[in-house]
Amino acid sequence: MAVVASLLVIVGSFLPWVHTALGNVSGINGPGLWTAYAAFAGLAGAMMPWRRVGAVHLGVFAAVALVLPAWQVVHVLGLVGVGGWLPGTGLVLVACGGVLAATAALRSWRGL
Repeated sequence: MAVVASLLVIVGSFLPWVHTALGNVSGINGPGLWTAYAAFAGLAGAMMPWRRVGAVHLGVFAAVALVLPAWQVVHVLGLVGVGGWLPGTGLVLVACGGVLAATAALRSWRGL
């Protein structure tokens, strides 16, 4: 599950995060760069032989993959409101990967 979460976030980091009438805003130009970095740390956490250390890696990865897309939405809402933009595919993929990473971190911490 952690490997799938990492792959979702890595792919989603490079896709458009915001669609506007003027064009798309790629995630890698902003917070998508940080989510891609965190996804590689999560991938390392998934392959750790020590379960609790891997769970901490996955927890940090999940926090980044959940907080940054939420911040992006709040930031765009503060700039332009609800009109004129749509969340992009990359934003949704990163958020879904964050949920999967949080689930994997909890399961790894509990030893399931």
